Amino acid sequence: MLMAMIENIYETMNLRITETAFELHLRKIYPTRNILSMRETETISGQACLDVQKKTDGSVNIIGEVATDPVASWMIQSAQVASKFTLFTHHAKTFPDLVTALRNSMLRAGVFKDERIAEEQVVQVLNFDIHLVKDFRGRRYIERITECVPVEDKNEYTYDHRQEKTLEGKLEKFMDNATRYFTKITNKELYKYVNILEYRNDEYVITNKISDTNIREMRKNMEASDIEAFDEFVERCWGKQTVNAMANSYVGTSEPTVATTEKRRGRPRKNVE
Repeated sequence: MLMAMIENIYETMNLRITETAFELHLRKIYPTRNILSMRETETISGQACLDVQKKTDGSVNIIGEVATDPVASWMIQSAQVASKFTLFTHHAKTFPDLVTALRNSMLRAGVFKDERIAEEQVVQVLNFDIHLVKDFRGRRYIERITECVPVEDKNEYTYDHRQEKTLEGKLEKFMDNATRYFTKITNKELYKYVNILEYRNDEYVITNKISDTNIREMRKNMEASDIEAFDEFVERCWGKQTVNAMANSYVGTSEPTVATTEKRRGRPRKNVE
């Protein structure tokens, strides 16, 4: 599926591939695309390959398979700073398992020491999870498409203790803020996940709406014709109101038209009256 997805990426986007072993062979499948593939060797580390790719004006980073802890750290790096977006494959069975596996890989690789901070970094780079399943008949199909929605940290503390006149009242308000603080520290919810599309009874069913943030970002990176088709899809699935809200926040424009004139050789033409 990862190979087939390349066909739907604009050809103006340069592809940068990092693999532990050459498996995708994208340069053979798409010989006209700007593709640079690298793999680590005994003398060149995967991190060195990624550092070089950051300087090659890449638009899309593809990690062949996140199967080891160092590769997980490469994926996080490329998704954060090295490209417009990153594609990778993983063998997690559920979305929480995917987040947990990537978080643990970051901890084992020594990139982070704090479990919560590591999970925050993972959640920030996971937008959509396309989960494939192979049943006992040998059929391989997309079981679900899941969106990750990071939970924003809101400031819920109050200054009501200033309005209290007694020590007992001030102490009670202080304890309320302390309770909120310890709740955030110990039971903080870092993300929510929703299934946008599911495979049910031999057909695909749209179950939830894509978040406004992701719809807005998707429209920003589309051509005018694709924006129109995407708006029609959004309107058909989630109503005209969603389209209007996104259109008001961002208006897609096509490339400017440049007026050209036919070039002539020799001396300029003289005007004869």
